[in-house]
Amino acid sequence: MSNPFENALKQLTKAIGYLKLSSAQVDRLSNPEKIIHVNFPVLMDSGKEKIFHGYRVQHNSALGPYKGGIRFHPQVDMDEVKALAFWMAIKCAVADIPMGGSKGGVEVDPKRLSKGELERLSRAYVRAIARDIGPDVDVPAPDVNTTPEIMKWMTDEYIKFQITNHKLQTNPNS
Repeated sequence: MSNPFENALKQLTKAIGYLKLSSAQVDRLSNPEKIIHVNFPVLMDSGKEKIFHGYRVQHNSALGPYKGGIRFHPQVDMDEVKALAFWMAIKCAVADIPMGGSKGGVEVDPKRLSKGELERLSRAYVRAIARDIGPDVDVPAPDVNTTPEIMKWMTDEYIKFQITNHKLQTNPNS
């Protein structure tokens, strides 16, 4: 099975032949700025906790805050997310969108979860990456198997996290 990120780097290598880039620019394009791998618990309907694996890759922010989708899929892995973040950075640059590229994902088959489990998973993932996202840092968006309802839960959880975090910073004794 081919590695999606290695394929993306091969595409970059081909493109470099047509561009006048310094070795530092090539190195910056070849490596994500930040790789986030989180393992987080979710309470299942059975009453047991299950650990899920999630990712967020922030590839390049030279043009502005990162942006990129979040996907829920059983085959999500770090190499796929790295490749998708790379391609998002390239797409934004080519389209002259003043944003960088990122991508996220959780290794899960959402069709096998109840609505309650899916909501708890969505909220737990956002709590796990909340310090690394936001309107001025990294703007998540829907992608494979993430619906408007899931994005609403994530947004709600992010807002709760920010309010709680702000209260703790302004009043450390609470």
